[in-house]
Amino acid sequence: MLLVRLLVLLTLTAGLIYIVWRWGFSLNLDAWWLSIPLVVAETYMLIDVALFGLTVWRARDRPPPPAPPEGATVDVFITTYNEPEELVRATAIAALAIRYPHETYILDDGARPSVRALAEEIGVGYVTRSADWTGKSRHAKAGNLNNALMETSGEFLLVLDADQVPSPEVLDRTLGYFTDPEVALVQTPQVFSNVAAGDPLGSQAPLFYGPIQQGKDGWNAAFFCGSNAVLRREALMQLGIVRYVVEVEKAVREAISGAMRVVARARRSRRSRDPMVQDALEEIFEALQRTRTEVKGGAALAQATFALQEKVRAASRRLVDQDMRLIADDLAAIAALDESAGIDSGAPTVEAPADGMRTLLLAGIEQNAEMLASRDLSPLGALAAVERLLRQIDVDRADEAQPLMPLATVSVTEDMATSMRLHGLGWRSVYHHETLVHGLAPEDLGTALRQRLRWAQGTVQVMLRESPWTQRGLTLGQRLMYSATMWSYLSGFATVVFIAAPAIFLIFGILPVSSTAFEFFLRFLPFLVLSQLKFLVVGRGMSTWRGQQYSLALFPVWIAACWTAFMNVVFRRPLDFVVTSKVRERLPNPLRIVRWQIVASAVLLVATVVGVARLVMGIGEPLGTAVNVGWVAFDLVMFSVLVSAVRFRGYESEPDPAPEPAPEKEHLP
Repeated sequence: MLLVRLLVLLTLTAGLIYIVWRWGFSLNLDAWWLSIPLVVAETYMLIDVALFGLTVWRARDRPPPPAPPEGATVDVFITTYNEPEELVRATAIAALAIRYPHETYILDDGARPSVRALAEEIGVGYVTRSADWTGKSRHAKAGNLNNALMETSGEFLLVLDADQVPSPEVLDRTLGYFTDPEVALVQTPQVFSNVAAGDPLGSQAPLFYGPIQQGKDGWNAAFFCGSNAVLRREALMQLGIVRYVVEVEKAVREAISGAMRVVARARRSRRSRDPMVQDALEEIFEALQRTRTEVKGGAALAQATFALQEKVRAASRRLVDQDMRLIADDLAAIAALDESAGIDSGAPTVEAPADGMRTLLLAGIEQNAEMLASRDLSPLGALAAVERLLRQIDVDRADEAQPLMPLATVSVTEDMATSMRLHGLGWRSVYHHETLVHGLAPEDLGTALRQRLRWAQGTVQVMLRESPWTQRGLTLGQRLMYSATMWSYLSGFATVVFIAAPAIFLIFGILPVSSTAFEFFLRFLPFLVLSQLKFLVVGRGMSTWRGQQYSLALFPVWIAACWTAFMNVVFRRPLDFVVTSKVRERLPNPLRIVRWQIVASAVLLVATVVGVARLVMGIGEPLGTAVNVGWVAFDLVMFSVLVSAVRFRGYESEPDPAPEPAPEKEHLP
């Protein structure tokens, strides 16, 4: 740890020297349109390096946990939707073999009769959605788990994906942490047993399920990764109750704010000049303000909103009574006029001097009736709108299948948001660095990229909807640790700049850096060397190269994730949630899924040829050309990981299976 911290300090010092020099002394403002984006991208990368350094600063290598508590009740949840039945069977049988006493449940979100029969055959529980979910948002895997929480009762939950086969000792090695009553979550690594030599799809994540999670654990910020984790039911149910209150309070605040706008608009209307109307609207506006203050102060929501609704109804009745009295008075006046003019029900109409007055009175009645019926700016229409808004405050959450949703449903991935909310409530988490579950990685590049896209989309959704900097209860360290994960998915935009900069120089001779090559290398090389040395030491000799390659090469995936998540959160555009396929898929055109990387590689190759040609013709600057050719070569080496990935045909030498039908998509809000 001393060496790690020393390298972190040296790397950040070298990076800070370089970035200060770049901003203050080397910007080519004649080409600001290239120079500024490049230095911004470099600053982004330095912040990313700093957050990584902060993460590993407190990397925690935990000692063996205490013995598991006696008599604890545990539910093992196996989540499935459309996975092959034999895969589910293997996981369920392995779950039955877990040594610590427990109950095993298959959570079948596909409601397949054959899976129900499978569960009965091997003797495990079977849970699927109830009829209450019909026509309601299903919330994908989070909804599946939330439904099962209401159908079971174990004190602790071991969550497994359908392809994650547990070892018999998984609970013996993790339950002991829960002797600490503040621990809500124990996460173990996700390791895949079907990864080919060289890991062509970059499925294994030794850096994340190692130094990064250990580092987050040191800051009490190790988070739930969706599977291979044990959770405390009490913590989840507390979270569900707290979020229920938060959601209802939010609905109350929004309804009151909307009602205040309606009343304010009605007060400005010309139809509200009557003193009695003005008094009624003023009374309701003050009642809305008072209720909003009471809710902020922690008043009982049901009592506060009920009192408010009663005031609105009383004011509405007074206005209706007033209008009805006016109409009755008008009708009585008409009757008197008819009587004085000698008009009866059976006599023909007789013109009389009073007939003009009668017409005016009838017009007044029509005006009152119009005001009563109007839903626009009339006082009564405004109060009716207020009543509708207040009726939308639904403490039963009729828009949801169940009022309590313990696992977060704000993104396509339920894990990170749930962890962040638990940490905000003061619960602790543990990362147990021992392989206790073996899973199956995607068997083709298309599936692997869709999986990474979903992970990135979920993280960006959480960043936009529940930023760690607005989440209550988090420590500074926890805010930084969650930010580090979210920040990393913005790297796609920086990569575009790192591709464009050398290409523009080699083709057009435009240099974004205003300095000599010697000055550049003097400041940049120490930072680069120290960064790679830090990765080597932090990884304790493990190879992190494959992860670095995919981090850069998948820049279109990260950009797509950021864009689609932004459109979903801001403009409500739905995301297509597809369950990760557990069988190899046949790709009709595998090159299509890496088309943007091919375009980028072609641009870099053309730029290299043009740059060398310019140099031969005596146009280019030798050292600058050499630097940028080296930069292009580095980018191409990073992209080369996709060559073997596209050619990869699965972990077995058997022929490709027949194409599987495409899984159903769920449009998630």
